[in-house]
Amino acid sequence: MAFDALGLDPKILDALDAQGYTSPTPIQAQSIPILLEGIDLLGTAQTGTGKTAAFTIPIVQHLLEQPKTNRRKIKALVVTPTRELALQVGDNAKRYSKNTGLRTAIIFGGVGQNPQVDLLRKGVDILVATPGRLLDLQGQGHIDLRELTHFVLDEADQMLDMGFIHDIRKLLKIIPAKRQSLFFSATMPKSIQELSSQILKSNYQSVRIAVDKPTAERVTQKVYYVSKSEKPSMLIHLLQEMEGSVLVFGRTKHGCDKVVRILDKKGITAAAIHGNKSQNARQKALKGFKAGDVRVLVATDIAARGIDISGLEYVVNYELPNVAETYVHRIGRTGRADASGSSISLCSADERDYLKDIEKLIRADIPLDEDHPFTEGAAEEWAIPENRKPKKQGQRGPRPGRGGGQRGGAPKQGGSRGGRAPRRR
Repeated sequence: MAFDALGLDPKILDALDAQGYTSPTPIQAQSIPILLEGIDLLGTAQTGTGKTAAFTIPIVQHLLEQPKTNRRKIKALVVTPTRELALQVGDNAKRYSKNTGLRTAIIFGGVGQNPQVDLLRKGVDILVATPGRLLDLQGQGHIDLRELTHFVLDEADQMLDMGFIHDIRKLLKIIPAKRQSLFFSATMPKSIQELSSQILKSNYQSVRIAVDKPTAERVTQKVYYVSKSEKPSMLIHLLQEMEGSVLVFGRTKHGCDKVVRILDKKGITAAAIHGNKSQNARQKALKGFKAGDVRVLVATDIAARGIDISGLEYVVNYELPNVAETYVHRIGRTGRADASGSSISLCSADERDYLKDIEKLIRADIPLDEDHPFTEGAAEEWAIPENRKPKKQGQRGPRPGRGGGQRGGAPKQGGSRGGRAPRRR
């Protein structure tokens, strides 16, 4: 199937052709015909498979078919959990609607609202927004959603993970009941299914692409067992073997900043992107990373679903996420579209259970690589049962000589992941 077989407006086809799109991806091929019929949709697909185009293209088509009015009203609303994702979705919407006369605006917190209010006053057809700033500006009277015909909740699972459920419920009371609703997510836990039933009409249709394989098939995965104290050295060792840009994920803002300082001392250009950074700083870091001026971008999970960098080959999980679904979104930053990619995870003893949860979710064992210089330190750390207990966020591990010992005793070899040393079955 080609895009020109879908009955799309020639202006949309020209815009897609300018982007180099010829044939729809599976999520697009299955979703677009349903959405063109005006039916509500629950879409599930791996990250990086083209979900944004799957919902944006039909919306643009519908808006072009609507009667022209003297004054623009917001007809389509896309709600995303993060600023980065809002920018990504908004930029794509602008590309797909190029030369149609439709106007897209992107609003989010962390920056002054005045430029965003000015955009809204000029009139907007498609609005892409994060929940907090959206409700804030709506409450101030700058946003009128009464004419809304299309509502999209993108990356719904992260929306819940980040605590936006109350904002979403407030929003549902504001927008018109008569609308087409689109609900997209890379994973579909029970809480998401329950929320979708509150948003979608009873006759909605579902599209699920490779739900039994939630990680992209083109992404090769491996895990290294490394002691917590030797993770910085292991990361530097890996970077010396890799070529090109590398995206590194950590769990905390402080931890990401610390990694950047360590890399800077070694002469490796790095920048951090997380919630404590201003939006201008985040965009500057991302721009530098895309341009190749910054070799390593160190990010928390708030940015995991908003970074779209074509050709990114390496993602490193410096710290494993404590929510298994987050792993899927992290490694989905590589292997996008038709590209291949590599995901490398560093697992310390107290992250053992996180690794188990991830493997249970993806229904596969992540290959263990024991060919690295830090196996002895890992074996020593894993040999102490106390070290294998997950630490709370910000909690210190035992100090050397006080039960957490990195001192004394010869490194032990052998055993299983749950045993004394880090060897795989």
